[in-house]
Parts: sequence; C-alpha cells; structure tokens
Amino acid sequence: MFEKIKECGPSFDQGHIRITVYLYCIFILVKIDKDKRLVVLDEELEGISPDELKDELPERQPRFIVYSYKYQHDDGRVSYPLCFIFSSPVGCKPEQQMMYAGSKNKLVQTAELTKVFEIRNTEDLTEEWLREKLGFFH
Repeated sequence: MFEKIKECGPSFDQGHIRITVYLYCIFILVKIDKDKRLVVLDEELEGISPDELKDELPERQPRFIVYSYKYQHDDGRVSYPLCFIFSSPVGCKPEQQMMYAGSKNKLVQTAELTKVFEIRNTEDLTEEWLREKLGFFH
C-alpha cells in the first residue's frame, strides 16, 4: 500500500461546488458528483502505466488524474513527481466541461500541485507524452 502524502483538509468550497479529496501516491481518478456537488474519488489504480491508464478513462467524460510518476533522470537519479492531469475529451457535454474547468484551479491550488497538464484526447496519454511534459521541469 502506498503512503498517504497529502490530505486537503476535509473539504473546501468553491462557489457552488464543495470539494473533498485525499491524495495517495498512485493513480487516482477523481470525478465530480453533480448531484452532491463534490469532487469524489472515482478509482484508485496501482501498478499501471500511463498507456494502460488511458484504457480506464471514460471516452466522453472529464476526469482529474493525480499520479506519482517514477521519473528516471538522464544522470541516473530517480524522482517521483506528483502530476495532475485534467482529461477533458472532445465530445464531453459543455455542462460537464464547465464544472470541471471551474473546479480545476482550486483543486490544484489546495492540493499544492505544481505539475499540471491537460489532455483533450485520451489517446494522447502515453508515457512518452508524460516524460516530455515533465522534461520542462528538469
């Protein structure tokens, strides 16, 4: 089991959406429960690659993804950057896109995430894509 690395209070309010989230050092899929107006855990996935994760993402629904990625540096060092990926596929309902887009910044800010990326096509989520994005931080 991975160690708990961050707990974002019990919850916080952002306008009309109340957000409760706990982060662990694995792939975490987070969605917005429209009826409860909460950001909730959708699924926790261990031991899969970004390439395998894309098969777990809904094709036409947004998701927030938190991932601690094992990054092998050119000099041999290993780090585990905590990445936030906003998946907002083409074809999502505009109402869903607005709810997720409106919650993204507050969630990132509260969880103190610094490596923030967005994808519009779930097929783009590959290990190569993530390594390229993380390369800008090193």
